[in-house]
Amino acid sequence: MLSSAALSAARGSPLSLCRRCLLKSLAARRQQTRSISTSFLEKQAEAKKIWDERAKLIQEGKIPHLWDIFKERGYVKDLAGTEKQIRELMRVKRIGAYVGIDPTAPSLHVGHLLPLMPLFWMYMHGYRAVSLIGGATVKVGDPTGRLQSRDPISKSDITMNITKIHYQLKRIWANVEVQADRFGYKKQPRIWSRALVNNSMWYNNLAFIEVVARLFKGIRLGPMLSRDTVKRKMEQGDGMSLDEFVYPLMQGWDWWHLYSRQGVQMQIGGSDQYGNIVSGIDAVKHIRDNDPNPAEKIPGDFLHTPIGFTVPLLTDSSGVKFGKSAGNAVWLDQFMTSTFDLYGYFIRRPDADVEGLLKLFTFLPLEEISKIMEKHNEDPSKRHAQHALAHEVVALINGIEEATKVQNRHKGLFSKSGDTQISLYPADKPPSANMASSFQIDLKLPESLILGKSISRILYAAGLADSVSDGNRLTQHQGAYIGGSPGQPSASNKGMSYGELTYTPIKNWFPQDTRNFLIDGKLLILRRGKHFVRVVKMVSDKEWADSGSMYPGEPGTGRVRLLRDMLKKAAEDKNLSVKDPETKQKLLDGATNLYQDRRGLLEDFLPESLQVDSNRARQILKESLMYIPEGGATSTKAKTAAIDEVLERARQEIESRNREEARKIQKQKEPKKGPKKEPKKAPGGAAPKRDGFITRHFVE
Repeated sequence: MLSSAALSAARGSPLSLCRRCLLKSLAARRQQTRSISTSFLEKQAEAKKIWDERAKLIQEGKIPHLWDIFKERGYVKDLAGTEKQIRELMRVKRIGAYVGIDPTAPSLHVGHLLPLMPLFWMYMHGYRAVSLIGGATVKVGDPTGRLQSRDPISKSDITMNITKIHYQLKRIWANVEVQADRFGYKKQPRIWSRALVNNSMWYNNLAFIEVVARLFKGIRLGPMLSRDTVKRKMEQGDGMSLDEFVYPLMQGWDWWHLYSRQGVQMQIGGSDQYGNIVSGIDAVKHIRDNDPNPAEKIPGDFLHTPIGFTVPLLTDSSGVKFGKSAGNAVWLDQFMTSTFDLYGYFIRRPDADVEGLLKLFTFLPLEEISKIMEKHNEDPSKRHAQHALAHEVVALINGIEEATKVQNRHKGLFSKSGDTQISLYPADKPPSANMASSFQIDLKLPESLILGKSISRILYAAGLADSVSDGNRLTQHQGAYIGGSPGQPSASNKGMSYGELTYTPIKNWFPQDTRNFLIDGKLLILRRGKHFVRVVKMVSDKEWADSGSMYPGEPGTGRVRLLRDMLKKAAEDKNLSVKDPETKQKLLDGATNLYQDRRGLLEDFLPESLQVDSNRARQILKESLMYIPEGGATSTKAKTAAIDEVLERARQEIESRNREEARKIQKQKEPKKGPKKEPKKAPGGAAPKRDGFITRHFVE
């Protein structure tokens, strides 16, 4: 062992330090090492062996090359690199590829789906696939193709957009896994690889001087000024700011980060991204070739060459680009474009375009597409190909089950016209990603609740807990999460970093601590499970009162109590005999309609803000009310089977009357041979009115 003097001399430390302190200093300076398990190395060797065998089969022509599939399906427009180079690199190496999306809106649209499709195909063929959300680059905004600078986006809006798009992509990737299995692509665990990343995760911890020294230093202004986007914006637009000018370099740094950390050598983008992809290749090559650390330097040979390509531009029937800027975006969020309307958009595609769209937006084999087109051409009026296209796209976005439901509705098999939407975390069935797509992410809640009530009550009000007690259980077991800095206590939590999406478990903290998790002073992000998220916007109590809305557990708005009081008032009417089945029927139908429809008979007893859907009213009636005697309601704890039975009979009677009415209307429309008979009229010449309290409410 070294003496104290030797250690001090070796480290330049004063002789007054003890041996223990010096040894601790040496240990702290020792570089950390990370062990690699033998199983990991074995899996890597197995993956390489599988890939080498596959490359040999491709070379011998025994299995198709993915690049050839891309060309056959029409994915390739412009190349950044030669076709021979890209084709060979994809054959001999399991490269990584990425698609970047800036969250400038709260949802993806159909235009975003096109560059993602070849990325999904690459994943299904064993390549590394990365989807990137531009939480940092969105603060600048891509100037490509624009003459006017983008309007600045507020911090809260950026956070909202990042959250929504993040979970949209998660759901789509989950459906890609299902589609891969459906079309016979067997997943190889620990070999198939995908990731969803946010560039704020590295930009928020990146020293600006590092970008200047490693990237800006090697970029010349001449080529950048000669870019068409720069010239057009400076000559015809409102000029180009410095942040817009360096935007392609920021995108290039993203690529370098993924290239050096995850082996991503390919970028896929829309047709307007070709200039940014070329700039990114130059940036990656410059940083790679000028790495100051020889031990970490990546070779500049063929196997490490960055490449890229663009997909064709998606336009509407008039040739206009689809997108947010054009104002004709078809959104993938069903609360912005319903699943029914998304399906309808693809149903309306012209016959001349549908075969190409089947190749671009589905995983159907080309042979299957040919069969679909043959059947379609037998009778184009049935739009068989359009239905196949729409079903596959909706299945990718919202799952097979939802795609089948909406297809049946479009084909007229079911009359239901609205999409299924849920407002509460499902407690009676396992939650899934596709189920979460029907759970609206954003909602508003009053300031008095957010800043003055417990987090358990907030979870209940947000629909993430069945009750306040359920919210307490979640906080005790840390079963729910809030957007904030991980690992920091609630009393001193610094909140989520700008542009990121990070969570920390919710605990039973003081109500005033919730303020620390507010984003931009007004947004709160809550999550339960993997997919059910709420982005709560805090509004003033006055704005909340003026809106007429109500949240679960709001003081003074107990639905059971108010519904009981309403029925009690109705029962106290001296002209009513509550024991009479017809009267019970009227009372219950009035209560149901009050909650379901603003035209309910008894709406004066309850404010409009308390009206909810019929399922909730049914639950209240079924679980919380008892038979009402002449003296009024006495209890809300027992179930009333008699009322349920009467209500069910009433529904059946209404349905029967409606069917009979529809049959009569249809019969009247049919041509008659004999003279037309005049309808009977009521006394006074008026047409007879449809009597019956129940019929009026259900038909309306």
